[in-house]
Amino acid sequence: MINRLIIVLFFLVHQGFSQRSKTTITVLGTTQDAGAPQLSCEKECCASLSLKEQNRRKGSSMALRLGDTAATFLFDASPDITLQWNALIQREQNTLAGIFLTHAHMGHYAGLLYLGREAWNSDQIPVYVMPRMKTFIEDNAPWEQLLVLENIRLKQLESNRAIPLGLGVKVTPVLVPHRDEYSETVAYWIQGPTKSALYLPDIDKWEHWKTPIEEWIAKVDYAFLDATFFDATEVPGRSMDEIPHPFVVESVKRFAGLSPAEKKKIYFIHINHTNPLLNPGSSEYQKLIDEGFLIAERGMEFSL
Repeated sequence: MINRLIIVLFFLVHQGFSQRSKTTITVLGTTQDAGAPQLSCEKECCASLSLKEQNRRKGSSMALRLGDTAATFLFDASPDITLQWNALIQREQNTLAGIFLTHAHMGHYAGLLYLGREAWNSDQIPVYVMPRMKTFIEDNAPWEQLLVLENIRLKQLESNRAIPLGLGVKVTPVLVPHRDEYSETVAYWIQGPTKSALYLPDIDKWEHWKTPIEEWIAKVDYAFLDATFFDATEVPGRSMDEIPHPFVVESVKRFAGLSPAEKKKIYFIHINHTNPLLNPGSSEYQKLIDEGFLIAERGMEFSL
């Protein structure tokens, strides 16, 4: 509890909430695609979770609100989209202006189903996608029905080409290496009037990316980075080569030489249900904080 209080206090001071910009990003969830608790998991990491703790552990997603308007964009449509959006509108009025998808793994686009006629039956919500992701939705059921019934309309993106959203805000997709069975994978560079963020929930090992991640950390004010697995021992019985991500221990070692100010830009996100970083009482959580890094929490809000 004390560890989390320290993080919240740092967070509030760091953000300068008394004079924050009206353009903000909000963390809607921080877990890996399948959330936590995960279906069929009988381990301690899932079996003993309280309802309060379960509510804290929703699929990774972000919300971008434009200035003092109600226009709000989502980054990824997680399976928890309904709870995430309802929690957002309970805080203040929001209108869903569009959804930016990172890739075609279940935790990042499955929430689109809740826009369909069995649910909201929305009217032409813009969904921003890369070319292969666009083809995937157009050519496969049940996703193509969202187009036929005009619940969504696809807006094709181009890597490294910024999309202006108004009020000095623009979003740029950046290709990253990942398991691209059905679509490309992108990170998003979100630029506001005064600050910017990198949303990068999924990537293969850092060394597989031609662009050094340190260059992006230097460029932005907030870097939300893939922390799916803590180390190689976390999922016994499965080959980690089939689900490559930068282990947290690898990231910490790589970033050890960064200045304290650069480390404080890093918020680890997209955390698997087995990862001890989901537990604020774990020694691994405390060690990460002691080394100068931060862990994203649902509900955190950042000024842009």
